[in-house]
Amino acid sequence: MALCFSSLAGAQGIAGFNSNQPVNYAADRIELQGRQSRVILSGNVVITQGDLKLTAARTTVAYTNEESLQIQRIDATGGVTVQRGDETAKGAAGVYDFNRRVIILSGGVSLRRGGDTLNGGRLVIDLNSGLSTVDGGAGPRGSQSGRVSGTFSVPTS
Repeated sequence: MALCFSSLAGAQGIAGFNSNQPVNYAADRIELQGRQSRVILSGNVVITQGDLKLTAARTTVAYTNEESLQIQRIDATGGVTVQRGDETAKGAAGVYDFNRRVIILSGGVSLRRGGDTLNGGRLVIDLNSGLSTVDGGAGPRGSQSGRVSGTFSVPTS
């Protein structure tokens, strides 16, 4: 089963993000592996792109260096969090594919926007379409395996 969040008009969610902005990073340790065209960031990794923020214990940044350095993909592990505006996504591991403009989180994922929460096994955020999809799987403690669970807040009158 899958459940989708669509970007609300005017909402600052992850899915409506412009991925052409510069990428900034900080970590306890950085290892440049030039022959493999990758950079390993480890220990309290913080990567920002505009108002999008990714945190993790470790990331591998794959790039090409033909005419200028171009990030292709970021693989993140260890308590991965992606945040923008009032939307926060969490999972055990994540991939930010710059070419496809997709962010994928897996392993007990949660997606929180304001008071609304979705939980499941895998989250796909399509930056092109503005659609976030949560698939069932081994979700967080307390959720039913293979199913998507969540809470939608109801406005009070």
